[in-house]
Amino acid sequence: MALTIGVDVGGTKIAAGVVDEDGHIVENLLRPTPADDPDKVAETIAEAVLELAGRHDVEAVGLGAAGFVDETRSIVRFAPNLAWREEPLQKAVAERVSLPVVVENDANAMAWGEYRFGAGRGESHVVCVTVGTGIGGGLVFGGALYRGRWGMGAEMGHMQVVPEGRLCGCGNLGCWEQYASGNALVHEARLLAEAEPGRARRLLELAGGSVDGIEGTHITQAARDGDDAALTAFSTMAEWLGQGMADLAAVLDPGRFILGGGVSRAADLWIDHARAAFRRALTGREHRPHADIRPAELGPSAGLVGAADLARHP
Repeated sequence: MALTIGVDVGGTKIAAGVVDEDGHIVENLLRPTPADDPDKVAETIAEAVLELAGRHDVEAVGLGAAGFVDETRSIVRFAPNLAWREEPLQKAVAERVSLPVVVENDANAMAWGEYRFGAGRGESHVVCVTVGTGIGGGLVFGGALYRGRWGMGAEMGHMQVVPEGRLCGCGNLGCWEQYASGNALVHEARLLAEAEPGRARRLLELAGGSVDGIEGTHITQAARDGDDAALTAFSTMAEWLGQGMADLAAVLDPGRFILGGGVSRAADLWIDHARAAFRRALTGREHRPHADIRPAELGPSAGLVGAADLARHP
């Protein structure tokens, strides 16, 4: 069975793995990301690939990169958490490993992994929303990954949902990820705890009594312990998430939404709220089928698995 290597390049770690044609990881490893030096990033990727290729007969390499990847699937034009600016990543890695290499946006790679081997199986029109620090996304339509004219499509976290709203890291105001992401969840929980500390007793206890000390793990644990402020923060985030998915459905009409990313690990606390908000906001909701909304299945390995599979489709 043909093997390929998938590499998920994040701001803090590089995950590489050998993946078979059924999406199973045969072997994987982790390396820290030297994020401030593009050449060292390429070298670290290459070292991980060569180590794995030394133990397995692999045919190609797929790199999932957090940033704008051009339409040739070779250049990272911009990455928010790495020092990549017009970085010829495909060439830099291919020259070091002597294997065919393709580069893909990390959210696209995750979407493809879920479509092929996870929660997207059996549905030809899939929108994958990664709910983490921010919001990323990937689109699979008619069984093909949609990248856009210049390879930069599906940046759905930067749809403007509140004119003149919260400042986003992208420089614009009111982006969706400022209201429906992990950062938004923390923002909402801190506001609630400061305004009504009586509703946030468990949340504040977990955060050491400090509003500014509240983090995502505290919110999840407090919500599981029944803390009212934590539960409200999740439902508020989910309301925004459902509204945004309804807006996407009005344009894209998918058969399924898949919700991944770090916040999805607590999906049992909020996904029903998101589904309800989606149904309320969906245009023509009484006269059309409703997209299925599911949590992702592959967890943190989705991007690696998807990148490896996309290496088979240069």
